Amino acid sequence: MHNYMMGLARIMAMIGGAVLTLLILLTCISIAGRLLNGVFHSDGIEAMMPQFADWMTAHVGPVNGDFELVEAGVAFAIFSFIPLCQITAGHAAVDVFANSFPPKANRILRMVTEIIFALVLVLIAWRLGAGTVSKFENGETSFLLEFPTWWAYGTSLVAAVVAAIVGIYMAAVRSIEALTGRILVQDGVETQS
Repeated sequence: MHNYMMGLARIMAMIGGAVLTLLILLTCISIAGRLLNGVFHSDGIEAMMPQFADWMTAHVGPVNGDFELVEAGVAFAIFSFIPLCQITAGHAAVDVFANSFPPKANRILRMVTEIIFALVLVLIAWRLGAGTVSKFENGETSFLLEFPTWWAYGTSLVAAVVAAIVGIYMAAVRSIEALTGRILVQDGVETQS
């Protein structure tokens, strides 16, 4: 089961990374187009080559609706990275006091933390699902590209559901570990008792 969950988390992270890479390229292209458009609108270029400047400014510029695509894509990417972070205990942790606790107390603390995190991920997925249905029903579209906003909600929902499933799995693993005293999933922060 753990290998399946780890594979699912890695696939989601790879998809999220690919989306984030495409968004970075889109942003770079848009910024370069905006910069070149400004250069071709300069007084010197328009004075020396007015027809060329007019042609270039008509064909070179920022990507239309780039911020809408970035907004939708980043939300998906964030949800795509959560499962891998959850299953590898990659979240930021402040262990100032926990390091002084005995191993059994740390296992219980990790169990409680994982259960709370799983509940929060389920809540987020549930509300994101409600938001997706709402956006679908009211037919809302983005301002510039006019694509249905439920598409962005729906893709983020898929990633959020995977994050919730992995969160529930890890809550179950940490609960078993706390109750039995055995470590089922090694992630480098456990101490043996």
